[in-house]
Amino acid sequence: MKIKIFLISLAILFVSCATKKKQTISVVKLMESTTSWNGDPLPQYPSGTPKVTVLKITIPPKTQLKKHYHPVINSGIIVKGKLTVIDLNNNELELKTGDVIVELVNKIHYGINKGHTTVEIIVFYAGTTDLPITILEQ
Repeated sequence: MKIKIFLISLAILFVSCATKKKQTISVVKLMESTTSWNGDPLPQYPSGTPKVTVLKITIPPKTQLKKHYHPVINSGIIVKGKLTVIDLNNNELELKTGDVIVELVNKIHYGINKGHTTVEIIVFYAGTTDLPITILEQ
């Protein structure tokens, strides 16, 4: 009797799997750009041994990052929260969950979490082994 119940269950599972819709792979381009967020053209990639770095950056509510710059091309996606990015010319970019940014290269800027929730951003840096990805303003 147990074998019969098992075989019936197996047949039902097989039929339900066979009749399920076939799932397809989806690709969505989130960003493609030759300029940073303020319109500056991106520089040439540096020469040297390539190094890719991926960071998850968490910014608490009501927090301002220190002024800094990146000597390498980088891009990020806001996973959670809202972030304001400001350059030294007071250009501002407001980002929310799902937004993608191509960051400034060799230009001082900073970010502010003005909100009441934590910001999470995943950032991808395309650099070389001999270059830092971030340099704090002196």
